Amino acid sequence: MNITSLLSAGWTGDHMVANGFIGLHLLGALLLGMLVGYERSFQGRAAGMRTYGLVCMAATALTVFNGFAPLWFGTTAATATNDPTRVVQGVMTGIGFLCAGVIMKDGLSIRGLNTAASIWTVAAVGVLLGVGFYAAAILLAVLSAVSMSALRRLEVRLPGRSRLDVQLKFRGEHLPSFSDLSAAAAARGHRIVPESLVISFADGQPIWRFSVVSIDRATAASQPMLAEELATAEGIDSFSITPVRR
Repeated sequence: MNITSLLSAGWTGDHMVANGFIGLHLLGALLLGMLVGYERSFQGRAAGMRTYGLVCMAATALTVFNGFAPLWFGTTAATATNDPTRVVQGVMTGIGFLCAGVIMKDGLSIRGLNTAASIWTVAAVGVLLGVGFYAAAILLAVLSAVSMSALRRLEVRLPGRSRLDVQLKFRGEHLPSFSDLSAAAAARGHRIVPESLVISFADGQPIWRFSVVSIDRATAASQPMLAEELATAEGIDSFSITPVRR
């Protein structure tokens, strides 16, 4: 068999039908990936519609071609063997490295967890689409988009607590007391997490950094009032209050 016959085999009837079938899967994967990615794009995240569309198409392509093993490599692939589960494992492992790249630690906050989870999910959408479970792929894509938008609003309305990262810089002549600071925080509806306390010195001034947990969301909403009190508190030279996000 010469090179010409091998190349022409890729344009025969069976191969063209297979290519058209795979092409439709890729188009559907692009649309479903963009559907999930739109929510991230709307929220201003780094990974948007293009990233999700590419991930979903890649997962679909690497899965669907396994169904055409007899057509691989032109006419010489009649003896080709494949194991779709190994392909799926490789896809999900590769997506894991991509997801790790969008997770960032900013102080006590960890950002990108939802984006990473949704990228991993959209890869599963591509796998389902590739093996022919079209309804399941569409349902998973829709549920993923809904869970990142509608469930976020529901989560905010449910009872819960929030966490703040507080940094206080004291004047040199004032020695802070952890018990007094804890009592002051408790009087305002917050609890200091003892194991989060980090003490440092800069220019002869003690700097305390710690996390506080609010009793409820209503208390967390009083963050501007807490800032006003700290601004006028005796012995505090400067401060910062940052919400801790996961």
